[in-house]
Amino acid sequence: MKRFFKVVSFIGLMITSVIFGFVYIGLREIPDEIYLVNSQDFSPGLFYSASVPDDASSKQVFTNNASALDDSAEEKHFTVNISLLETIPVKSSYVTVSKRQYVVPGGDIFGIKLYTDGVLVVGMDDVLTASGNRNPGKEAGIETGDILKELNGVKINTVSQLTAFFEKTGDKKIRVKASRNGRPYETELTLQKSQTDLKNKAGLWVRDSAAGVGTITYYDRSTKVFGSLGHAVCDVDTGKIMPLQSGKAVGAEINGCYKSSENSAGELCGVFEESNIGELKVNCDSGLYGTLYTVPKKKEIPVATRHEVTTGDVKIISTVDSDGPKYYDARIVKVLKSTNEDEKNMVIEITDPRLIEKTGGIVQGMSGSPIIQNGMLVGAVTHVFLNNPLQGYAIFAENMLKVSQRTQEVVTDKAS
Repeated sequence: MKRFFKVVSFIGLMITSVIFGFVYIGLREIPDEIYLVNSQDFSPGLFYSASVPDDASSKQVFTNNASALDDSAEEKHFTVNISLLETIPVKSSYVTVSKRQYVVPGGDIFGIKLYTDGVLVVGMDDVLTASGNRNPGKEAGIETGDILKELNGVKINTVSQLTAFFEKTGDKKIRVKASRNGRPYETELTLQKSQTDLKNKAGLWVRDSAAGVGTITYYDRSTKVFGSLGHAVCDVDTGKIMPLQSGKAVGAEINGCYKSSENSAGELCGVFEESNIGELKVNCDSGLYGTLYTVPKKKEIPVATRHEVTTGDVKIISTVDSDGPKYYDARIVKVLKSTNEDEKNMVIEITDPRLIEKTGGIVQGMSGSPIIQNGMLVGAVTHVFLNNPLQGYAIFAENMLKVSQRTQEVVTDKAS
């Protein structure tokens, strides 16, 4: 009899150990946060099951281990209980179900003509007056990178408007409305008469526009908005984001390339065509966004969520010569699981010998080149590493699409 109890105890101990082992594995392997897209199956494992609490308002969107969203919902959040053999509680996980989005992939080069909202201060200079050198801008508290909006209540958008105002005004003291890092401020600027040409001057160097070439990342038919670059258009002198008042997307053709090399970023050389192909609406950290006059006829592809992006081989679509957009081999070296809408979410490396031969790696103008993985748009190339031009940063396509939604609101507001 003692032997029987020993055997039973041993078997019970083994079963208990196995159960605790599976519970431990479930606690360690099943994530605390689960991310799904619409109608994507979820299975916690062979011996585990998931259920939504009876009082959960989202019970109807998580049934039979599959997620579902109605047409009006963009995202759902709820908690599921994970159990072993539908009996032993293991843990609870927080579930996010997102709607799968589809876009038309880009890769086409385009010309950028951007005009600022106000004028950007890019430098300062002393003015030679009768009493010596003076710096009116600095004396007024103005700094490089500030944006001048109004002078004595008059809206200023161009360098010519600012110059004409200084030449025509009879006032030496001018009320200035400006902004610094997005925050408005007011000051008083006292002009000084230059002994060089006897004109009133502020000692400011300013800029009101920018131009260049970039790559379209995608076109979103649901919002009628295209995304490009994956980073902001910034002033070359100050590094500040150019405040967009209006802009045009124009046709462009690549006619050459300065190849990248160690410690030297290359650049695509292009010429603008006369045709306007769209309007620019938003310039921000995650890219340049706008609308196109002609809707692309290419086939849509799904957009990966950031949780679906993995390291490994990918394709990028770039235009680096007059032959137009082509697919090139690359790989994602590292994925940075940041939730910020910045332009540095991945590290990508060019591996295609054809592209390396033409460009030396990543060059200016390739920013915005779509990255395709497993048939989905996962992101866009944004920056080149100067110490290794084969590598650079990339942004999640998911982050760019979030800005597309807000860009649609900007377009709607301006149209109404």
